[in-house]
Amino acid sequence: MKFSSLIVLSPLVYAVHHFEEHIIFNFREWRLKYFLDNNQLSTEEMLIRLMIMSLVLIFFHTVRQNRASAHLVLFFLMTTQVVNAIFHAFFSVWYQDFSPGTITGMLLYLPTNFLIVRAALQEKYLYNYYEAVLLFIAGAIAFTLFELLGPKLMVFIVLLLPFYYIIMNNLSKNIHYRA
Repeated sequence: MKFSSLIVLSPLVYAVHHFEEHIIFNFREWRLKYFLDNNQLSTEEMLIRLMIMSLVLIFFHTVRQNRASAHLVLFFLMTTQVVNAIFHAFFSVWYQDFSPGTITGMLLYLPTNFLIVRAALQEKYLYNYYEAVLLFIAGAIAFTLFELLGPKLMVFIVLLLPFYYIIMNNLSKNIHYRA
């Protein structure tokens, strides 16, 4: 499947993940046992905010269809899905207490995002695995800062995305990368 087709799956798997976290289980209750209570937003508001952000980025990539727009989508997915899946699995083991979200993180987030990254590589939205690793590291940093600072970080990230797009778009036009 093509990158643009696969990224449409990300809001769907996010909705299923949210269902596991908050309908089947109670992730917020689990989280409060081990982490700071720095997110005063309801789970419904977080669902809506993240769903809107993902759909806006997917729409933007559908219109622009370039490396820079693909990078924005990939950064968002690394932050909200790949690192999130690792978070759930790691802390389930660390605390020896099942973290709601682990099942869909492992069975949906990781395979779906593997296919998305593979398609990005095949279609040259990513030139090599190093770019994917760098986006993963950026996503891990953003996820960690979100866990420490709460939702106010989202505003900062949203404000930075246009600058990243402009810089990446100019780099992609002016520099030829080798795979």
